[in-house]
Amino acid sequence: MDDVFKALADPSRRKLLDRLNTDNGQTLRELCAELDMARQSVSKHLQILEDADLVVTVRHGREKLHYLNAAPINEIADRWINQYDRTRVDALTDLKHALEDDIMGRPSFVYKTYINTTPEQLWKALTMPEFTEHYWDCTFDTTWEVGAPMTWKQKGLPIVDPEQVVLEADPYRRLSYTWHSFTPEWAKLWDFDDEKRARLASEGRTRASFDIEPVEDGKVRLTVVHDNFDDDSEVAEMVSDGWPRVISELKTMLESGVLVEAKA
Repeated sequence: MDDVFKALADPSRRKLLDRLNTDNGQTLRELCAELDMARQSVSKHLQILEDADLVVTVRHGREKLHYLNAAPINEIADRWINQYDRTRVDALTDLKHALEDDIMGRPSFVYKTYINTTPEQLWKALTMPEFTEHYWDCTFDTTWEVGAPMTWKQKGLPIVDPEQVVLEADPYRRLSYTWHSFTPEWAKLWDFDDEKRARLASEGRTRASFDIEPVEDGKVRLTVVHDNFDDDSEVAEMVSDGWPRVISELKTMLESGVLVEAKA
């Protein structure tokens, strides 16, 4: 946490975060063009922000894209704001991503956090219904083999579609699957009218990916990337609000020891 406060103390680094908040997923060249700083200075500031996990980089072809990461900001809110019974500061979670796609197909949501758990336990938490129902109110019926269909179940409602499939499944390392369909039954569950459901259903299929990496001190680094959004995607706006909450609940569940005895 000390690294976060030190990184935020510099006005130039705060300006970089503001730029990413306005237009997320930028290259070093793009950031330099928007700021009155030398390339070397921008690069040094970005490295400090990366070391503090306030910025996450993702390779896209030959380019390295920089994304704002909300996790440390959320931890500050949880530790020093929420405990004083103030209304949860959702504005802080907006310091994360602009969720704007472009013709290059940049990932639209990138979120990295550290969890006191093991890769095996985190994999269970991402795949087993005993876990997912606890922190997400959602379960998946699938074999977790590449290409296998997935039946989503939210609040007891099955969501079935042949395009809901497992894309990658490397146990304890990486998981990726296509997002669920926006069926009429799903829309009714969430009280969305036919017009809104039609807009959501007209968008292209998106993808959620989870990278799991053990790090020092018994922690695991979880990086979530949700991408393939259409331009001006309404789905992207919805998941930008949902993912920070889901990941926060996942972290809390695992670190509090809930369901640690669940069997594979």
